Amino acid sequence: MAEIAAPTHRNPARWLVVAIPYIWLVLFFAAPFFIILKISLSDTAIAMPPYTPVFVGFGDISSFFAGLDLDNYSFLTEDPLYLDAYLSSLRIAFISTLLLLLIGYPMALAMARAPSTIRPTLMMLVILPFWTSFLIRVYAWIGILKPEGLLTLLLQTLHILGPDDQVQIYRTDWAVFIGIVYSYLPFMVLPLYAALEKMDGTLLEAASDLGCPPWKAFWRITFPLSLPGVIAGSMICFIPITGEFVIPDLLGGASTLMIGKTLWTEFFGNRDWPLASAVAVLLLLALVVPIVIFQNQQRKVS
Repeated sequence: MAEIAAPTHRNPARWLVVAIPYIWLVLFFAAPFFIILKISLSDTAIAMPPYTPVFVGFGDISSFFAGLDLDNYSFLTEDPLYLDAYLSSLRIAFISTLLLLLIGYPMALAMARAPSTIRPTLMMLVILPFWTSFLIRVYAWIGILKPEGLLTLLLQTLHILGPDDQVQIYRTDWAVFIGIVYSYLPFMVLPLYAALEKMDGTLLEAASDLGCPPWKAFWRITFPLSLPGVIAGSMICFIPITGEFVIPDLLGGASTLMIGKTLWTEFFGNRDWPLASAVAVLLLLALVVPIVIFQNQQRKVS
């Protein structure tokens, strides 16, 4: 019986599907990154744009390398403000991600173990906040948390606070944590739910038949199987929280130092585009490099 020869031509549609994500990354990640990198190696100037351009054409490569300026990066190591902003952003992002995991995991687990008939409704309730503008939702928390806001009124009505007492949460780090956890909770719940919903329930039944208590079955079976969702949700939340600007600016106080607010001040307040670009480049490298290393390690393990 003659074997059917495999087609020698390649399917162009398959290559198009593969090429689209790479084109997207080049246009909206690589190209903007190199533009910011070029600006970070320039000098500040009183002009429009407010920096001295380098590499304005393909014929001046030698002058491009001669005009590179690393003073912006050296200045970041001299001024403690920027290091404090980086460390504060990482601290707030880490604590917020941990709070999101502690709150989102039970929610996702309850959704995954709910009857299949009501899971779509629960999913819709998680996604429902996205139907309202992000900025409006943050402004709503101002009305809740400010000293004369709804939270103070509620606690006074319940006689938990006195008539002259007020809640002092607004313009503190606590308000920032509340706003971040509320805003990013769906991004933690959805990856966790996707991982937990696919788990084979017979594994827990087998563990129960063998005398394994529920808490031990959770740590030995449920949690290890949900680790891909935990990692995905943590990454999705931690990275944007680190560069968050809107929530710290509206809910945080003067002592709330985050790199997003520092970037905005340098770009629009001080109009120091090269220094702000250097801050952005280092922030991006600080976030991307550990992720790439982690992915390579996971690839080697698998």
